[in-house]
Amino acid sequence: MSETIAPPAAYTAADYKSDYKPIWCPGCGDYTVLGSVTKAMAMLQLPPHEVVVVSGIGCSSRIPAYTACYGFHGVHGRALAAGTGLKVARPELTVVVTGGDGDGYSIGGNHFLHACRRNVDMTYIVMDNHVYGMTKGQASPTTEPDWDNKLSPGGTGVRSFHPLVIALASGANFIARAFSGDPNGTAATIARAIRHPGFSFVEILSPCVTFRPEQRQWKELVRPAPVAETDDPALAARRIMLDDGFNIGVLYAGARRPYARASEASATLADIEAEFAL
Repeated sequence: MSETIAPPAAYTAADYKSDYKPIWCPGCGDYTVLGSVTKAMAMLQLPPHEVVVVSGIGCSSRIPAYTACYGFHGVHGRALAAGTGLKVARPELTVVVTGGDGDGYSIGGNHFLHACRRNVDMTYIVMDNHVYGMTKGQASPTTEPDWDNKLSPGGTGVRSFHPLVIALASGANFIARAFSGDPNGTAATIARAIRHPGFSFVEILSPCVTFRPEQRQWKELVRPAPVAETDDPALAARRIMLDDGFNIGVLYAGARRPYARASEASATLADIEAEFAL
């Protein structure tokens, strides 16, 4: 007879960390984001084997390997598609999708829109540094149009993508912004996002000091949002359109019912094969 292993009396952040040592540039904000993710899971006391961390491609998409949870490292831009399918097939699991602004808003932009619209009960954490760090400093969708660099002299001249506006307009049920330099506050925000029903989106400002050293100044620019969170999408829209990108906190916590698939299949495999029989 096999011996039953009792779960620990209380999980700590260390219980969610793998044995792999994170490999990011010195000073990268993703180190503290990883710590905030594991702290949030400990705050919620989620059994590690009941959590799945999904990612795509990029510096921040390495996070699944650094956790002791189940993980899936997908292809570029497709993390939300994989996470959505997983959550619908296994609704009892806690699904957390992680990535960066390049992976999530460029090649993954269409998936972002429709993940918000579908409102599947999962959490999307995007570490936004306004640059493609892994591929050596190209402008990303959230890069300022006048950011001068070797690859885009004088800047791209293209308007920046505004993820919180897009998330709200597309139907995300929880929208917040955090800062990697505030690990405890970020952990609390992530925990709230995971608890909130439906699709939760958390943008985390995570400086890339290698390719954008000026982002060290972000710690002087971020501040608590001057207004309280709301469950009114119209009010949230008015507030976010006046936002300069450095207000931290929960913007919107809605009450839209999450997507749920039917508990029983509407047709058997034999029924479906019969429809296509020649």
